[in-house]
Amino acid sequence: MKKILQDLSKEEIAALVASLGERTFRADQIFLGLMQGKKISELPIPSALRASLLETYEEEPVKIVETLVSREDGTKKFLFALADGNLVEGVFMRNNYGNTQCVSTQVGCRMGCKFCASTLGGRVRDMTAGEILSQVLTVNRAEGGTVKDRAVTNLVLMGSGEPFDNYENVVRFLHNVTAEGGIRIGARNISLSTCGLVPEMRRFASEGIGLNLTVSLHATCDEERARTMPIANKYKISDILDACAYYFEKTGRRYIFEYTLISGENADEAHALALAKLLKGRPCHVNLIRLNEVKERSLKAAAERDARRFLEVLTQQGISATLRRSMGSDIAGACGQLRFSRIFPDGKIP
Repeated sequence: MKKILQDLSKEEIAALVASLGERTFRADQIFLGLMQGKKISELPIPSALRASLLETYEEEPVKIVETLVSREDGTKKFLFALADGNLVEGVFMRNNYGNTQCVSTQVGCRMGCKFCASTLGGRVRDMTAGEILSQVLTVNRAEGGTVKDRAVTNLVLMGSGEPFDNYENVVRFLHNVTAEGGIRIGARNISLSTCGLVPEMRRFASEGIGLNLTVSLHATCDEERARTMPIANKYKISDILDACAYYFEKTGRRYIFEYTLISGENADEAHALALAKLLKGRPCHVNLIRLNEVKERSLKAAAERDARRFLEVLTQQGISATLRRSMGSDIAGACGQLRFSRIFPDGKIP
């Protein structure tokens, strides 16, 4: 596999162009073309320069090979092929406050969360910063967006993979996607979801990227959390809460907890009260999620009435909380389901 040109910042592209003996303005042409989602062969540059770039860099690091469209709400699910043949997926959701794209950061995932299809088959490899960015650029172009008038206005790093398990590439991606002169999606319009890698959470607090830090909690005590999230055997809830407090101290940004409601596991009124007690007085928000059932797992979604009651209890206890609107349920909307169905069509992992 060749290098990824989209890994480079605008300044690095300028240095590359200079090293090739080209005039400075060629760097602007290359950078703008990439931000428009163009392949190297489509860049408005001399053929000799294109040929030189293609010797070292992938022509198209990410391409859409399948698109599913929800008949319920218009949500789109994209299956992307990477240059080495690996597959990842992403989701594009239209909302009244803007259009959100969910992006992947790894091929597969090794965190082993029991409610997630991304972990089926484990982690294959990390994605580069340019591969992560190319998902955004490709979808923005496919949806008719430009650099100045973006179709993609919000990002959530909640696709395949644990972002902090691919720390360096994800941070480089965040710097590039928010950079002046590029597609420039503001940090306040970006959410990063982690299962709770405490050292990386603390490290990220000093990166100077004030995005929305989201932590997958899904339980109110360590023992229960460990039943569905193996990471709980390494980092305690108290460690996560301390890291969140540090993030708030360093950035001034409140943090978000994701809490997936699983029938018979964590969705009754007692758990709602326990969660409220755990988070009382903290500068946080709780995003309740109805479990998107994965057929390869035995977990079941909580009933609608139970989800509504859980939300009611939290708000009565003074906790800021919402129940996420379910989107794309008819197109395997949960992360990892589409990829899994394509690489393991019989539903069995070798």
